[in-house]
Amino acid sequence: MAKIKVIDTEVTIVLINDNDYISITDIAKHKTDDTSATIGNWMRNRNTLEFLGLWETLYNPSFKPLEFEGFKKEAGLNAFTMSPQKWINTTDSIGFISKSGRYGGTFAHKDIAFKFASWISVEFELYILKEFQRLKEEEQKHIGWSAHRELTKINYHIHTDAIKHNLIPKALTAFQISMVYANEADVLNMALFGIIAKQWREQNPDLKGNIRDYASINELICLSNLENLNALFINENLPQKERLVKLNQIAIQQMGILKEVENKKLT
Repeated sequence: MAKIKVIDTEVTIVLINDNDYISITDIAKHKTDDTSATIGNWMRNRNTLEFLGLWETLYNPSFKPLEFEGFKKEAGLNAFTMSPQKWINTTDSIGFISKSGRYGGTFAHKDIAFKFASWISVEFELYILKEFQRLKEEEQKHIGWSAHRELTKINYHIHTDAIKHNLIPKALTAFQISMVYANEADVLNMALFGIIAKQWREQNPDLKGNIRDYASINELICLSNLENLNALFINENLPQKERLVKLNQIAIQQMGILKEVENKKLT
């Protein structure tokens, strides 16, 4: 669940079956406190019904067209009423979702929600589209960060395997072995961040996790490369001090390249 601020209204968005559904109850609050009546007035409009029927026909194999045709014939009559629940129950609609509880209300697929927003206000429609797009861009950035974080974890296993086969003699205790792993992890931390894990924790006592959890995407990309290179250097029996110097030089070079690429994207 996510929330966006549109003008003076907070709008809730939920992900259902990999599709974004937006609270039209929240959207209606921009116009009135009587949200159910506002949504009902919009849905009883003939143009709205035709839009909803076409949308369901395109995306919903279980949609009931005969029941929809019955609604179309009644649209425009003074006695005709419509609500999301009535539409769902009669036509097997997937365009609307009714949720109960603290974060309840009527949610509509984003296509339908944007249509409703345009009926509420053209200005509101433009702002909700802008804020929705901003949210999607932020989500993509987070997905990219998570993907690189997972890649770093995979490379970490390659890195520790090289340590296991080349730096850990037999008959060491489990504690001694863990110290070797931690020591090599700090070689990478020092090469990239200029600080070891313990120093970072001492400087950031209120933060949870470790230094890598707060790394940028560029830093995670570079760290992934450094892990592979350090594994290679270990296999080649290079001393730790020599490896640290090489890794630091590579980190400086790669971060510079990544920064240039990032700047080009912004221009």
